Amino acid sequence: MQKNYVEIASHEALRELLENDGVVTRCAFQSIDFTICSGATERIYSDCIFMGCTIPEAMMQCMDNRCYIFPSLRKPFNCFPARLYNAATLYAGYNPSCDSSFDECYDTRVYRHYTGKGKISSDISEMLARALHDHSVSDSLHEMLNRYDERSVVAVMGGHAVLRTDVNYIKIATISKLLTEQGYLMLSGGGPGAMEATHLGAWMAGRDGEELSDAVKMLSVAPCYKDCEWLRSAFEVMEKYPRREDFCSIGIPTWFYGHEPATPFASHIAKYFDNSVREDGLLAVAKGGVIYTPGSAGTMQEIFQDAAQNHYETFGFASPMVFFGEEYWRKQVPIYELLSSLQEQGRYRNLILSITDDIESVVEHILSFGRGAEAV
Repeated sequence: MQKNYVEIASHEALRELLENDGVVTRCAFQSIDFTICSGATERIYSDCIFMGCTIPEAMMQCMDNRCYIFPSLRKPFNCFPARLYNAATLYAGYNPSCDSSFDECYDTRVYRHYTGKGKISSDISEMLARALHDHSVSDSLHEMLNRYDERSVVAVMGGHAVLRTDVNYIKIATISKLLTEQGYLMLSGGGPGAMEATHLGAWMAGRDGEELSDAVKMLSVAPCYKDCEWLRSAFEVMEKYPRREDFCSIGIPTWFYGHEPATPFASHIAKYFDNSVREDGLLAVAKGGVIYTPGSAGTMQEIFQDAAQNHYETFGFASPMVFFGEEYWRKQVPIYELLSSLQEQGRYRNLILSITDDIESVVEHILSFGRGAEAV
């Protein structure tokens, strides 16, 4: 049985590889510039994959016929990103002191190209480039997820329209902060509103409640993501309250909804072109449970998709579905009552349902599921 390919996605990893003698075999190189790596052209390469690499002519002669080269397509985005985005890379070119710089930052330029070509493009080169990009993002996403116990990965779903001044905003941030401090990796769709609150909470993990309140106050100058100071105020909070390196979160946004800016508070950002891949993947990896905060059509779609995954135990076991907001989920949008009724009728099985208005209860529902797994 052949060994898996060893992924080489940095020049540091390449230098370590080249320290060993012999033929370089079954390596997958991602966005590597071999022209700046001494010794790279002096080795023989067998059964290797080169994705978006810069390869000197002399090195081409050192490859056997089992090597595959995937060149970068000419796009304003890297088809083979070697790692997840973050605020610095996604918003590269943005200067918080100059609001107009947002129009020319990396994220905006990619979105402009994406909409210009069409969300579903007839250009086969464009669609191939997007698919290659999203594959690389998924690869990096799962590499990071592998650092965590699968039951410690929790998602928060909720509306993008939740204002920073809404009482639910700081409640969601508090829930996320508490779970992050307990060792959980928090995920969301990576946009504004309830999603941003999730990542703000993770960003502020390890700090006290007064600092979180101050951060929310700083953000309140631009309550809605459509306000001109929305992104700038986030960067100001990040500068005042740097993230502790041991606390991470992952935002999973999409250019399909690119009019909604991605929150910079996510320490890692897996941004996709294909929303269906992103949507399904987000629910699939949240094996520690999903917390549903008030939202609209998108959130409701996620609820029933999650319910189906739990019903069939698609990913090995069912996970908690925690509904935060009794009035909303029982009266305004009575999905909790519907799911409970369908489960009683046997139309749904394996659903682990709970509903509460209490922050501590939300956290306890998630923690108890994790403790139950440890006891098995």
